Amino acid sequence: MQDRTVDARSLGHAELPPLAEETQIMVMPALPAVTTIEELLALPDDGLRHELLDGEHVVTPSPAYRHQDILAHLFFGLASGLAGRPDIKLLTSPADVRLGPRTLVQPDLFVVPIDPKARPKDWRDLARPILAIEILSPRTARRDRGSKRRIYQRAGIAEYWIVDPDARLVERWRPDDARPEILDQRITWAVDATAVVTVELAGAWGE
Repeated sequence: MQDRTVDARSLGHAELPPLAEETQIMVMPALPAVTTIEELLALPDDGLRHELLDGEHVVTPSPAYRHQDILAHLFFGLASGLAGRPDIKLLTSPADVRLGPRTLVQPDLFVVPIDPKARPKDWRDLARPILAIEILSPRTARRDRGSKRRIYQRAGIAEYWIVDPDARLVERWRPDDARPEILDQRITWAVDATAVVTVELAGAWGE
């Protein structure tokens, strides 16, 4: 497949599918109503991923093998590129990433800046991520592209990557984007003024 990175920058951004994520939100009917972070964190541990999206409680079951296989590929690529950076931490969920008084998210992968001399001891100590990554599944795709994408943009997350295993591409969003940049060969991420990380996508899809 031809690399479309240059085309995405020169020809504009890709069209988005219709937003209808609200019809796909999975709510746990047996649990009490949850509208605050405190209520969310008080829930018993059931092995599922609980998030609060602008006060909307959503629950996601354990991911499929392919999802985790792609996650491992991306983690290795990012970890290799970030080696030697004690001021930057690459993490995976389960996590409690607070982006507002009624918003707690669990990105599949995310990167946060840290102070090496005062390392976080609790999720509350984390700085806001500079990169968030969600890997699409049939249950989460509309939400990841819709409500969560808007939350990440509104929170000022510098980059949000939506990984589409079926299309074998990544949609890159920045806070002011109306449409994503489409990448299908590699992702080049300017971490800051001194570091650039490149993640190859060729081995991500399990061939």
